[in-house]
Amino acid sequence: MTVRLEDLPLRDDLRGLTPYGAPQAPLPVALNVNENSHPVPEEVADDIIVSISQALRGINRYPDREFTELREGFADYLGHGLSREQIWAANGSNEVLQHLLQAFAGPGRTAFGFAPTYSMYPLLTRGTGAQYVTGTRGVDYTIDAQDAAAQVADARPDVVFLCAPNNPTGTPLRTDVVEAVYDATDGIVIVDEAYQEFAPREERSALTLLPGRERLVVSRTMSKAFAFAGARVGYLAADPAVIDALRLVRLPYHLSALTQAAATAALRHAPTMLQMVDDIVGQRDRISATLSALGYTPYESWTNFVLFDGVDDPAATWQGLYDRGTLIRDVGIPHSLRVTAGTEDESTAFLEALASL
Repeated sequence: MTVRLEDLPLRDDLRGLTPYGAPQAPLPVALNVNENSHPVPEEVADDIIVSISQALRGINRYPDREFTELREGFADYLGHGLSREQIWAANGSNEVLQHLLQAFAGPGRTAFGFAPTYSMYPLLTRGTGAQYVTGTRGVDYTIDAQDAAAQVADARPDVVFLCAPNNPTGTPLRTDVVEAVYDATDGIVIVDEAYQEFAPREERSALTLLPGRERLVVSRTMSKAFAFAGARVGYLAADPAVIDALRLVRLPYHLSALTQAAATAALRHAPTMLQMVDDIVGQRDRISATLSALGYTPYESWTNFVLFDGVDDPAATWQGLYDRGTLIRDVGIPHSLRVTAGTEDESTAFLEALASL
């Protein structure tokens, strides 16, 4: 007899939920999950391989539980006077966010986000037994500081998610919104800057707001700009007291010695790794311009992807592109689809396939 999920004594609040997951298919052009499709430069890969091989010699021992060298590397990379005591890291930014929710949310508490936004926020929240509360955005997916503060003050959440710039819309979120939301709550405010490296260089990061704000957290990832999605490394910057709170919930030795070695080596080559960002931004802007010429409406994006409106039948368009060897993402927003900015060849293949439809 085959046992079904509903036959198991699952938590009541998890019944009926579906797991996170984007379609995976071995297509020639995969532009659906906002990966960096540029390979890691050869000289960087060589250094990473050497670092991993050295770590293997001590693989019989547990890794540095405090991942000290890696935290120092992140502090140096982020700048802003940050020290390793203000840095945390985990297996992807999703685990970083999960640690925060385990420490500051949980049963009887609430987390708040402005929809549409990253679909993992409610899933991670419910996984910790907390309730997820949804706020609203403007018609162009922007967030006004005064309106955001009013929504947060009314909801009185224990944790607030601010995705800056926002996924899946690409929308910028400026620091005045962060300041207003922080002042409107006594809870933890998480600014998820997974795509910050793709924003205009002159724009301020929420990292500049950390001094004097002990409840503010700025989350980042190596999956996007660093082309390190397969390594699963995310990190955050916050007050040292927040870091102490996360130690209470993390699993022992949660970052393997191999992960620490690979990430530390990649950070040593940060300028080289980030050179591809300009190419990706160029393809993003080219995609937006061509989409407009094709009669679609692309939204302003500070990320490595473009959400575009004006799609009469998203499911049929998605399937048509799939049949032509190109995979993009239907994120469930009416009349819209999202495409990652890939290499020049990948972006060209997408635009030609879309035009052929």
